[in-house]
Amino acid sequence: MITTNTSILITGGAGFIGSNLCDYFLAKNYKVTCLDNFATGHQHNIEPFLSHPNFKLIEGDIRNSETCANAVQGVDYVLHQAALGSVPRSINDPLTTNEVNITGFLNMLIASRDAGVKRFVYAASSSTYGDSESLPKVEEVIGKPLSPYAITKYVNELYADIFARTYGLETIGLRYFNVFGRRQDPNGAYAAVIPKFVMQFMKHESPVINGDGNFSRDFTYIDNVIQMNELAILTENPEAVNTVYNTAFGDRTTLNQMVHSLKEYLSEFDATIAAVPVLYGPNRAGDIPHSLASIEKAKKLLNYTPKYSFQNGLKEAVKWYWENLK
Repeated sequence: MITTNTSILITGGAGFIGSNLCDYFLAKNYKVTCLDNFATGHQHNIEPFLSHPNFKLIEGDIRNSETCANAVQGVDYVLHQAALGSVPRSINDPLTTNEVNITGFLNMLIASRDAGVKRFVYAASSSTYGDSESLPKVEEVIGKPLSPYAITKYVNELYADIFARTYGLETIGLRYFNVFGRRQDPNGAYAAVIPKFVMQFMKHESPVINGDGNFSRDFTYIDNVIQMNELAILTENPEAVNTVYNTAFGDRTTLNQMVHSLKEYLSEFDATIAAVPVLYGPNRAGDIPHSLASIEKAKKLLNYTPKYSFQNGLKEAVKWYWENLK
């Protein structure tokens, strides 16, 4: 039962997805606690919330079990977004990825169990599908992981399942498919492709596509992800809990198509961007060639109806980047 006193802990709340969740649930009159160590999140993402009476910031690391235990006190629901993302990062530094994504995850599960949290909703990943070539991706059919990052996100699902079976903690995993949108960081060695390319085009620099550009992704706009997190909290269907869901739009776009659309939408603000050439480099280790989600399970059990297609979401994202980062 959701009331105005309902309390949510959002781990990684200063990150891209986490800060959007903070924003949304504060607007819905939830009490929101943000736990973040600012390793990949940013203070400026949560700056507007710091004076909000229903917002609380805990600066801390999920690798510290005491921090996790303190953060969940009095919390009804956990939205666990904290993680070290990026396949290349995990290949370069598998140990830290493992510590944050597995040990940190386990710390949060234990803390949530001990505090009597009603439901633990966590960010899973489409990387879990690994080398499975079947399309669209269906939750029950996965392959072998192709990166340390993918291993950590699969282990999260296994731990969540065990905690549901053994301790009765309700869990829902959301397998995010290439999320993009406002507040996604365009900077750094491990920046996601869309914000990185947007920034490069705005500077009239040529972006480099890994491979020939024919790899495809189910790019998913942030508002669809927010909707899935809310549905995961609200559902009272016993069949809908203790499982995982693809969190996507259910369509795929090649990298070449994505870049073409980016140039088209950015050219509305700066016509010269249309002439910026695109470069091609080698394929990247650990990349899945094609990604396309079936969202039938989420539609059936959570009544999920994504509102933003890739094209509509990209228009919104480009407008936000132009207005905020130009």
